[in-house]
Amino acid sequence: MATFQMTLDDDFKKKVDELYESLGMDTETAVRYLFHVSLERKELPFSIKDPDIPDDLLEAIRDAREHRNLYGPFNTVEEAMESLLKDD
Repeated sequence: MATFQMTLDDDFKKKVDELYESLGMDTETAVRYLFHVSLERKELPFSIKDPDIPDDLLEAIRDAREHRNLYGPFNTVEEAMESLLKDD
């Protein structure tokens, strides 16, 4: 077995402990659960979002990653610019 340690502000740790206790578990169990779910899904089980990034930009990034709602390919820069400037 390995040991995992972290340093937290006392007040923050108290609030976290109280939260997880209200959910019926201790903080160590919650962290262990986070690790298990992350390994199972091969990702964080929640999204991390920068509040300064607009939702429509985040949606465009997801679309690009998932290859949906894309236009093109274009043979020339002019064709791409025409498509960008066109009113739909």
